Amino acid sequence: MKRMKGMGLLLLANILIFVTLSISFTILSEFVLPAFGIDLLNSITHEQLLWAFVIGFGGAFISLAFSKQMARAMIDCYQITQPRNQAEMVVFETVQKIASRLNIKKPEVWIFEAPDPNAFATGPSKNNSMVAVSTGLLNNLNEAEVRAVLAHEMGHVYNGDMFTTTVLAGLMNTFVYFISTWVARHVAERNFMLYIAVYFFLQIVLSFLAMIPIAAFSRRREFAADRFAANTVGKDNMISALEAINRWVTRAQFEYSTKDALATMKISGPSKGVMHLFSTHPPIEVRVAALQKL
Repeated sequence: MKRMKGMGLLLLANILIFVTLSISFTILSEFVLPAFGIDLLNSITHEQLLWAFVIGFGGAFISLAFSKQMARAMIDCYQITQPRNQAEMVVFETVQKIASRLNIKKPEVWIFEAPDPNAFATGPSKNNSMVAVSTGLLNNLNEAEVRAVLAHEMGHVYNGDMFTTTVLAGLMNTFVYFISTWVARHVAERNFMLYIAVYFFLQIVLSFLAMIPIAAFSRRREFAADRFAANTVGKDNMISALEAINRWVTRAQFEYSTKDALATMKISGPSKGVMHLFSTHPPIEVRVAALQKL
């Protein structure tokens, strides 16, 4: 969990916050307030969908607002303000130059401890963001390849991918909350235990299914970020970076074997099967093929 990509971090935080808000509101409106003679739901019958929007988008945008803080809390990282060596200089200057070229505020630059070659960008807006790279990325890629990965992450920042993903997640949350409460209310009525059981079951199942369109959108944004990097530092450098990462993935898969089957999914998504539907990243070989066609 501590080395998940920025998009995955945002989605995980969104789900946790949304579920917390929706459960809290449901218990309050269905059971606590009625015990004091306050029938909140019946007083807003025609506005229940609006409440679903509030709960759904509330969770999504809270997770976006605190995405940088949550990312830093989940990884062992330090911020670069004054580069101390050549590797830090490459990371810091690359982010600075691309931000200046795009006329946006330079994102915070962080390095986190992890053996895998990884990087992510997160933050509520293009002028309030952070870019982080792993020590594994700096140890396994050359300078040109590191610059390509950073350009890819800056593409996410400039394209506002975190915001658009949040909007889609908020829409999915709205449907999950509305359907869960509507079905539970009509199936269980005022039977507390049955209501909670139906509600929790639907929350879990529908939240899981809602990840499919969100993950599909995320995979599309990865291709767009690759194109941005290709236009910024050259497609050959981006292809070289992906191939270097793929070599590490191949080696890691062999070393991890069945001991840690999910160890490399945060870098390269599966190419087929059910898990492909829930992967936020396309397979590396597919991304390389798309770049070669540019």
